[in-house]
Amino acid sequence: MLFHVPPSLRHLVVPTALVAVLLLVAVIRAPMTFTPVGLAGAVLVAAPLILAAMALTPIAMAGRGGVDLSVGPAIGFINVTIVMWLPALGIASPLGVFAYAIGMGILWQVMLAALIIWLRIAPIIAALAGYMILSGVNLVILPRPGGIAPDWLASWSFGTELFGQVLWILIGACVVWGLFTRMVLFDHMRLMGADERTAYTVGIDIVTARLAAHVMAGLFIGLGAVCLTGLIGSGDPTQGNTLTLQAVTALVLGGTSLAGGRGGIAGSILGAVAMWLVFVVLSSFNFGAISGFMTQMVFGLILTASLLLSLFTGRVRARTA
Repeated sequence: MLFHVPPSLRHLVVPTALVAVLLLVAVIRAPMTFTPVGLAGAVLVAAPLILAAMALTPIAMAGRGGVDLSVGPAIGFINVTIVMWLPALGIASPLGVFAYAIGMGILWQVMLAALIIWLRIAPIIAALAGYMILSGVNLVILPRPGGIAPDWLASWSFGTELFGQVLWILIGACVVWGLFTRMVLFDHMRLMGADERTAYTVGIDIVTARLAAHVMAGLFIGLGAVCLTGLIGSGDPTQGNTLTLQAVTALVLGGTSLAGGRGGIAGSILGAVAMWLVFVVLSSFNFGAISGFMTQMVFGLILTASLLLSLFTGRVRARTA
């Protein structure tokens, strides 16, 4: 049956199977998670990771081995500035906070794109430098967790409504991506990721295509920062850093090729959901003081198994083609 899956959807086979297995185990081990209140809390907790993985997707698809390691600290930067800078400026309305978060996310990504496009710095180097810079800046702005989010945003942390603001943000982000995939610019970005030299030869504007990938990433970063702020109800200069490796894992679990040209947010969302389900399943066991280490170990094992399975199925398809 695997070989009858359309080529554009084959990268979703492994993450879909993984989510199905984990979902079955989670239902057995932690049935209370799947009550209306439990699902509302799940959406709230998983949203920052989902949006961080979505932010990585267009950059990875654009090629050059681009994995933006600065995604987590960028989300953290917007988080701490929402609670530290915006109140001082008298900005507390939803429109002002969303405009600031999205604008800052896009601005950061455009700066990275400028380093990659015009200064020809390798994407991984630019992203690593951004990770270190923002990690330090976040601690300068807010040395320790603190601050208070606007009342309307802090109320999200209750997480009692399944069809609340966070779910609508995720739906809106998916709609924006869906509209983007219908544009010629998306096809150009994907072709550039598959083979940038050929794309340039046939006349594709690779500068515009790469900028578009970073703008989309910046949009998702801004939304992720708002959701993170709503989740914790305050600022945390280190919270975003942990999102980076988790988002990269979700990206790879979702089948997006780090070489570029293949993938999509559906896989990234599935990868993020799989990671959340792993956390739910492991939380149902009592590992005592080593519970955190067990979570990291299982994440690594699942990532390795997913990569090996994807490699195996790819070779099987190549032999039968």
